[in-house]
Amino acid sequence: MSGAGAPDLSVDASGLRVAVLAGSWHKEIMSSLIKGAHETVMASGADHTLFRVAGAFELPLAAQAALTPASEGGGGFDAVVCLGVIIRGGTPHFDYVCNAVTDGLTRVQLDTGRPVGFGILTTDTEQQALDRSGRPGAPESKGKEAAEAALQLAVTARRIRTEGPTMRLVPGVSA
Repeated sequence: MSGAGAPDLSVDASGLRVAVLAGSWHKEIMSSLIKGAHETVMASGADHTLFRVAGAFELPLAAQAALTPASEGGGGFDAVVCLGVIIRGGTPHFDYVCNAVTDGLTRVQLDTGRPVGFGILTTDTEQQALDRSGRPGAPESKGKEAAEAALQLAVTARRIRTEGPTMRLVPGVSA
């Protein structure tokens, strides 16, 4: 599995507000992804709210709405965790949706300057998605991993912004 060698990204994210955005297709898989994200966010100390959308294609707009500052009519969340399932079928639809979701979420992250956890399963089969869902017996939990990545980046970005341009050299490490 691709999860081999994954880092431990657990952080103290107390005070952060996180939106967990989840598609509605493939109920069993989505339930496990949501559970993994929920448990991870709770363990970090962050607050979170779950929002459901129709499918993966709708996630970029939901992420943009969640990450837009409240003063501009958005949700004002510090980070989002996007969860969805796209399983290859017999038409090019899979490729179009995967590309649109990936490009859209990347754009939202860069445009808002806020983290987007990418928990979108893009698989050839339903079994591959089940194996990555975090359900009991599954070797991977992409919901957990997406939440960890978003939280870790939110904390790191906050630290970068707080410390500003001050450069601290670490003994024994060259710049």
